[in-house]
Amino acid sequence: MTAPFFKNLDLTEFWEDSDYARKEYISAPPDDVLIRELELELGYRLPASYIWLMKQQNGGIPRNLNFPTSEPTSWAEDHIAITGIMGIGREKANSLGGAFGSRFWIAEWEYPNIGIAICDCPSAGHDMVFLDYRECGPEGEPAVVHVDQEDDFRITHLADNFESFICGLVNDEVYDTSAEDKQADLEMARHGAFSATLADLCSRADSALNIEQAIREIARQIVEEKGFFALHADERSYLLYDIQFWLYTNTHPQVTHADYLQAYPNIIAFGGAFSTGGYAPGFIEEWLKARIEQREIEVHNGVLSLTTQAKATLMEKVNVAISG
Repeated sequence: MTAPFFKNLDLTEFWEDSDYARKEYISAPPDDVLIRELELELGYRLPASYIWLMKQQNGGIPRNLNFPTSEPTSWAEDHIAITGIMGIGREKANSLGGAFGSRFWIAEWEYPNIGIAICDCPSAGHDMVFLDYRECGPEGEPAVVHVDQEDDFRITHLADNFESFICGLVNDEVYDTSAEDKQADLEMARHGAFSATLADLCSRADSALNIEQAIREIARQIVEEKGFFALHADERSYLLYDIQFWLYTNTHPQVTHADYLQAYPNIIAFGGAFSTGGYAPGFIEEWLKARIEQREIEVHNGVLSLTTQAKATLMEKVNVAISG
């Protein structure tokens, strides 16, 4: 029997098989009762092509995760990326009626109520793909759009219908710019201008240390290792966290936990050409917690400071970084 949808798509090669996909996305094929129940809950009739695809495999992670766009988005200049496609069900977190299903994004994250969220994205909630029923009404054939929470929920048209969206997905290889991105970040590590905050903090440090050179060398090592400049929970990232904290407390000796978390984004995360372009607050919290537990950072009456031994150890690491 000829498939009614996706006639030019090899569905045997469409889905990626993984433990994560099975745990977070894939449910048993939906029956008509479940489909109707979720349509009533969501307030929209699901596209026939979506229902048909979910009856072949109910949710999951496609091999092709990118969709071209004619205008820039928060993800890239010429495309968006998805993490997975939500199935029709409730039991899996990433399903239409699951813990992170469509109503969650509208109610908790205040996404516009234009239809149904069907795809999450790598930004962990800061952009989503929706079925858009604004023009067709709740019983019609919805378009597929990208909604960008970071840009005041800007809506970008992707495809006229779900089938066109699925058939238009392309592989990561089409947009692989990792080599160029690495070279750009290496250039930034060597010569990018520091933020005003970081430049001021460096100017107040002992000039004999050449702290700017140390920071740039550690950043270069991070880029060489990861292919890009980002601070996570690895050893070199922790070293840059330590240096930032040491520089900041040299100038602000009465800093509290809350003060430092508020000041941190203006040092390396944002504000200059030399920047990670963002940061995960959880990593900073975990670093600070670890350093306090390791007794490298002391807390007296709410004020944070490096211990004498921690400062000495840090200076040794800075000198090693400078020597390359």
